[in-house]
Amino acid sequence: MAWNEPGGGKDPWGGNNGGGGPPDLDDVLKNFKARVDKIFGGSGGSGGNNSSSSSGLLGIVLVVLVIGWGISGFYQVDEKEQAVVLRLGKYLDTVGAGLHWNPSLVDSVTKVRVTEERQYSSRGQMLTEDENIVELPLTVQYNIGDVKSFVLNVKTPEASLRQATDSALRHVVGSSKLDEVVSTGRLKIGDEVKLRLQTYLDNYGTGIKVRKINIQEAKPPTQVKAAYDDVIKAREDRERLVNEAQTYANGIIPEARGQAQRMIEESNGYLEQVVAEADGESQRFESLLAEYQKAPEVTRQRLYIDAIQEVMTNSSKVLVDVEGGNNMLYLPLDKIIQQGSSRNQSSSFNSSDVNSVADEVINKLRRESSSTTNPRGVR
Repeated sequence: MAWNEPGGGKDPWGGNNGGGGPPDLDDVLKNFKARVDKIFGGSGGSGGNNSSSSSGLLGIVLVVLVIGWGISGFYQVDEKEQAVVLRLGKYLDTVGAGLHWNPSLVDSVTKVRVTEERQYSSRGQMLTEDENIVELPLTVQYNIGDVKSFVLNVKTPEASLRQATDSALRHVVGSSKLDEVVSTGRLKIGDEVKLRLQTYLDNYGTGIKVRKINIQEAKPPTQVKAAYDDVIKAREDRERLVNEAQTYANGIIPEARGQAQRMIEESNGYLEQVVAEADGESQRFESLLAEYQKAPEVTRQRLYIDAIQEVMTNSSKVLVDVEGGNNMLYLPLDKIIQQGSSRNQSSSFNSSDVNSVADEVINKLRRESSSTTNPRGVR
């Protein structure tokens, strides 16, 4: 029989009846269970101690589990995110930024950063329309336009994006010539790839929105790079020569047009001058004819003197024939003018020298004419 059974042997410590020994362990446990049962409404009788203790512990565990389950249902969605809520695997709702609660183990929440600008790079060799191989790197910038489609429609949207990009790029490059891919048509190719790629992604229902396609510098294969460089250099030289020719044409054509316009204006001016002079001569002739009809002899002599004056004005030599004599006076006006110019250059020729030369010529003429009668003529 155990020492603590009723009616059995005495307590080894001698304190089972309230003695001065240490407290009984069974009594301590019983008191604790009684207090717990009292809190949760359990019976304090001795017959139901074991069952009431078990039910009290189970209640505590259930309360703790319920509280933990409720707390675990709270979650935070950032400003750049959206969350897709599934209840028992079925789509329930799409929630935005803020604090939300959904029952755990019943609802599943998937957060996606929708405003983040994502990037995907690709590089590969492909065949152009004119059967040339070119290596073309590009970068795709995209974000999530439809979070529900992104989460539910496609298992791996990024993998679908890579495959769709390769397909769109090869289709566009395969329809373009090498010159367009390497130099002049990269922007156009980028726009075509973006349009075709977005069409593919929409057909797949990925929810991805393509923002921009950046096509970097296309490179030929290493084996033929030298030949491609020569082709590019020749193309640049052709463009440079065309630009130089265009610049020259832009400079020479306006100048030629200006000269042509100047010649036209000069011709028109000359035409007007000739016509005006002809009109003036005709009017002068008519006036002279009227005077000639009035005094023919005087008018004839006047015309003769004017003609001789006009002719002699342009002559550098003068010959004077004296009537009744064989001597002919020669005046070298060109030499006199030349001497005058040389004296002007030496700064020793002045007005007194001119007067002396003129006086000498006059005196000589007078001496020649004094020995004869009036002069016969001047030629």
